[in-house]
Amino acid sequence: MLLPMDSIPPQDMTRIRKGNIKVLREDWIRVASDLLISKGIDHVKIQNIGKKLNVSRSSFYGYFNDQNDLHNALLDEWHNRNTVNLIAETTTVCATITEAVLRVFRCAVNSARFDIPMDFAIRDWARKSPVIARRVIASDTNRINALTAMFERYGYSLMEAETRARVIYFMQTGYNDAVIKEDMIKRLTLTPYYVQIFTGQTASQSELDAFTDYVASVNNS
Repeated sequence: MLLPMDSIPPQDMTRIRKGNIKVLREDWIRVASDLLISKGIDHVKIQNIGKKLNVSRSSFYGYFNDQNDLHNALLDEWHNRNTVNLIAETTTVCATITEAVLRVFRCAVNSARFDIPMDFAIRDWARKSPVIARRVIASDTNRINALTAMFERYGYSLMEAETRARVIYFMQTGYNDAVIKEDMIKRLTLTPYYVQIFTGQTASQSELDAFTDYVASVNNS
């Protein structure tokens, strides 16, 4: 029978933290993420994760102080994969706004650059927690601000840049939320029209070909 962690002497806690551990910190975060996406935050429990990893609770405490520490690690993972990657795409130097928007589109087709299920799992968590809700609002604001700045760099006025940024962002958010089943051929066919609606300009064939090649590379990886 495992003892509660608060009943373990400090010297034993030190041994646990420095001892041989069967799994890595990233494994705990990975399984926690899977549970968050598939079942929600209420199921992200130390015991549940430990069972899936086939390890005792002592492994957890070798990497985290408590469950709240794990929650913060999940939020950091979400921020780094989704918000940081999206903002990075908006700052890529491109010759035209149409090329810049197609760079942002890369996040929609590459789960390594933007984890859509994780994004919605965090939003569902935010409905239950004012603290998480504030994190989501801050993230949305940062993403929209980055998109706005991107449009401004290509000569759009602040109001037009912000409006176009919000249209792109909320359209994509709603698109994902609707769980639209659309094959990639259909999406690629519509891409030039999306770009024209979002920017008011027509993407060149070379820009569209570059995006198509990127999608193919992602699907083949």
